Amino acid sequence: MATVLRAGLDAIETASRDEIAALQRTRMAWSMRHAYENVPHYRASFKAAGVHPDDFRELADLAKFPFTTKQDLRANYPFGMFAVPREKLARIHASSGTTGKATVVGYTHKDLQTWADVAARSIHAAGGRAGMMVHNAYGYGLFTGGLGAHYGAERLGCSVVPISGGMTERQVQLIQDFQPDIITVTPSYMLAILDEFRRQGLDARQCSLKIGIFGAEPWTNAMRREIEDGFAMDAVDIYGISEVIGPGVGNECIETKDGPHIWEDHFYPEIIDPETGAVLPDGEHGELVFTSLTKEAMPVIRYRTRDLTTLLPGTARSMRRIARITGRSDDMMIVRGVNVFPTQIEEQLLKSPGLTGHYQIILTREGRMDDVEVHVEARGDFIDADAHHAEAQAAVLRIKEAVGVTTRVRIHMPGGVERSVGKAVRVIDRRPKGV
Repeated sequence: MATVLRAGLDAIETASRDEIAALQRTRMAWSMRHAYENVPHYRASFKAAGVHPDDFRELADLAKFPFTTKQDLRANYPFGMFAVPREKLARIHASSGTTGKATVVGYTHKDLQTWADVAARSIHAAGGRAGMMVHNAYGYGLFTGGLGAHYGAERLGCSVVPISGGMTERQVQLIQDFQPDIITVTPSYMLAILDEFRRQGLDARQCSLKIGIFGAEPWTNAMRREIEDGFAMDAVDIYGISEVIGPGVGNECIETKDGPHIWEDHFYPEIIDPETGAVLPDGEHGELVFTSLTKEAMPVIRYRTRDLTTLLPGTARSMRRIARITGRSDDMMIVRGVNVFPTQIEEQLLKSPGLTGHYQIILTREGRMDDVEVHVEARGDFIDADAHHAEAQAAVLRIKEAVGVTTRVRIHMPGGVERSVGKAVRVIDRRPKGV
């Protein structure tokens, strides 16, 4: 049975930057050689780039090595990226594969222990403690979210309610009946749970939940405020990506709520220019890249996450933070020549106290011109049709001024925008392909 973590912090969480860098150098040298010697893809890509693991001596040398992309993982489907024989795998997860072949990730028993450790560290950073009850509404199965949060909570010594996603009415019933302290779920589905509380005539602020750990999709500080006000809880951001390990790559600390601290003893972060691949200094905005330092089954070297953010100094922990994810480089919409991310539009919508975080963006094209229609729900107490028209026009102006594109905004009554149980579907692109 896994041991329960002590109540305090792991020593490395408050170590000096020199101590962290020394550990990273040692672990990265091992990871480079492990990948090169055991994964044909890395051996070939290193040779094509004219580099060898012996060329890595300092952390700055990492920039010499080639990137790994999701396309590389799909090209080596299903098990070509694994560095251990298949019979040494303890577990296999995979993406849905809705945009192509699934990306498959594997874990040895030691990897699963590492994953549980960093997920437990994340929940502890969010304010979780042994003995608390966690209502885990992340999806279970091939998706890493549910099991990643589950084993992290158990490692910390929490009781887990493994309800998974969906069955929103039952989610509310079990929250009322079981009185959990913490909920782990996507932020968009948390809003659906809030709607269900209100539909049942229940005051969500009176429920037992005090901490919400939200991730798996970009969300804004405006959505944080809506959740915190709706539930009288602390809403904290967890960062994870399946190809790197799953949930628990980093987490916000409840005392600062200023962006997830990356657990740099296991995952080395870089920020690059998404167009050129050049490494950017800390403090500049770009694409987040990770190199795993301790993974056995599936090491990743300079994996391009496509998440757009900024590396910042540590605050509550010594390890560096990332700013809130503004979107993904592959989720970016190009509308009439303007680069637009869904979170930019969300931020403008939520400046209205009458609008909620339930929205979708529909892209179409009439002739040569792109058309952007934003569908957003009103709050339950904001139902006057004339007021809707005025608020929609105000949102159009805010989006035009802040984002630079002209939109049409349609405000729907509560329940009028399609819900997602897992990650929210924010953009529906109906423009002709290849035009």
